[in-house]
Amino acid sequence: MRVVSLLPAASEIVAAIGAADALVGVTHECDYPLEVRSRPHVTRSALDSGTPWEIDAQVRAMATTGVPLFMLDEPRIASLQPDVILTQALCDVCAVSETDVRAMAARFASPPRVIALASATFDDVLRDIHTVGEALGAGNAAADLVASIRQRLDTIHRALKAAREPRPRVAVIEWTDPVYVAGHWTPELVRRAGGEDVVAQAGMHSVVVTADEIAAHDPEVILVSPCGFDVHAAFEQACALLARGEWAWARGRTVWALNANALLSRPGPRLADAVETMARVFAPSLFGAPDPTLARRVFVGDTPDNGAP
Repeated sequence: MRVVSLLPAASEIVAAIGAADALVGVTHECDYPLEVRSRPHVTRSALDSGTPWEIDAQVRAMATTGVPLFMLDEPRIASLQPDVILTQALCDVCAVSETDVRAMAARFASPPRVIALASATFDDVLRDIHTVGEALGAGNAAADLVASIRQRLDTIHRALKAAREPRPRVAVIEWTDPVYVAGHWTPELVRRAGGEDVVAQAGMHSVVVTADEIAAHDPEVILVSPCGFDVHAAFEQACALLARGEWAWARGRTVWALNANALLSRPGPRLADAVETMARVFAPSLFGAPDPTLARRVFVGDTPDNGAP
């Protein structure tokens, strides 16, 4: 079996079910676990680096003109002779377009099977793990992985239930300029971790909101987790957010920066890590402090400089 993964979450799933040796090509963003980093890269981004506002402006401009955000290295993929290509059908901003992938595969002399993952909820993610496992002949390993994830979440649920912990009101910021609140699976993860997402809806797309709209929902905890950012970059963005005049109301709330790449951006096995990390944020007396590589508390007066590792 020869597999090309065009989605970081798919690469993580393949590795987690013990099939990393089947990966012959991955995206330029596939960086976890370490064993996938050395695989040939078959994509590149058309986006330039910049501020969150500049990146968002580029994305909007490309969407208007139809220019793809991610470029496929078709000759290299063809040379790898994949039997299966894993892609996604949820978000053209997050990865290559499913339409482009299927068109490319159809041009190959021996067209590979294309499997598009389309997780919008946590249960969808677990279903996609099963789908990948069956496609790679690792159905039992996928079932075991799903069972272990459910067990980890059940452990948190039982601890919260026994302690009768109150649910904090939570808002999760997925992008800071403009401000998006995180949809899809994130509100459900918040709930499984013991909180209540008071702004977004599970299974729905992430949406742009104003600071006043978030304030109207009166969140006690604000999680800043910009898509694609690690905890240090998220900390910088959280500091910048709290420094804005329209966010003065939030300076008395509990604010944390989260490692989006490791926790929330990728619909794969590490969503269980996200639940455990948020549970530590919401109820540290029960679960202990979160791993500082995954979550960092933001205080009024913090600056990006004191968030450096």
